[in-house]
Amino acid sequence: MSKQIRKIAIYGKGGIGKSTTTSNLSVALSLKGYKVMQIGCDPKADSTKNLMSGEKIPTVLEQLKLKGDELKLTDIVFEGYNGVFCVESGGPTPGIGCAGRGIISAFEKLEELDAFEKYQPDIVIYDVLGDVVCGGFAMPIRDGYASEVFIVSSGEMMALYAANNIAQAIKNFGKRGYAKLKGIILNAKNIENEVEIVNKACEEIDTEVITYIPRSPDIQIAENNGGTVFEFVPDSHMQEVYSVLADKILEFSVAKTYCQTTV
Repeated sequence: MSKQIRKIAIYGKGGIGKSTTTSNLSVALSLKGYKVMQIGCDPKADSTKNLMSGEKIPTVLEQLKLKGDELKLTDIVFEGYNGVFCVESGGPTPGIGCAGRGIISAFEKLEELDAFEKYQPDIVIYDVLGDVVCGGFAMPIRDGYASEVFIVSSGEMMALYAANNIAQAIKNFGKRGYAKLKGIILNAKNIENEVEIVNKACEEIDTEVITYIPRSPDIQIAENNGGTVFEFVPDSHMQEVYSVLADKILEFSVAKTYCQTTV
């Protein structure tokens, strides 16, 4: 009998720090003893590079084209820092084809090859580009994939605009019994009155901030070395920030709604 797997989608506008947040979260969860799989759902295919010593891994779409029916799980699933399993869906050449198709193909192939049964992760995290929530980009919040969604946002107008669009899409899918929005991860950009701005936006989309992530030069130091703060900045206070985020997410169950802003 298959184990119960916690499946989480993390959405956010491109450039908001979503993949940085997701990678540090994956490591924080792994350090708490959980077996984690991170699946990058972005044509740039760079979600997991900071778990793989700064290197991009071959994508599912690339490997499908290269190997076809000969494709094996070991061609598309790679073990990264502290045992986090890494997958990148990939996408077409910019301007050619549908970017969401890579996500659809990746999910279909992972299912076909029984990836979750083989690797037995406790938690699967889908790192999803959220400028648009259509086609393949909506896959993680429908069809029984992720059951919980968190949105990474700052107080910047375009980030909040994307967060609102994502929240509305989740609400629409939620009516069909799909994924539920659990909260906003505030990845600060240090704009004036940022916490107040984001809290007000949360009221409008009926959710809450679950964790405040401050700006820190430690993030850039770690990424310049091709990794997370856990690997390259051992004395960083950001380790505790991401550990707290992991604890907050672990507190949730599918039926629970978090109702307290934490800064």
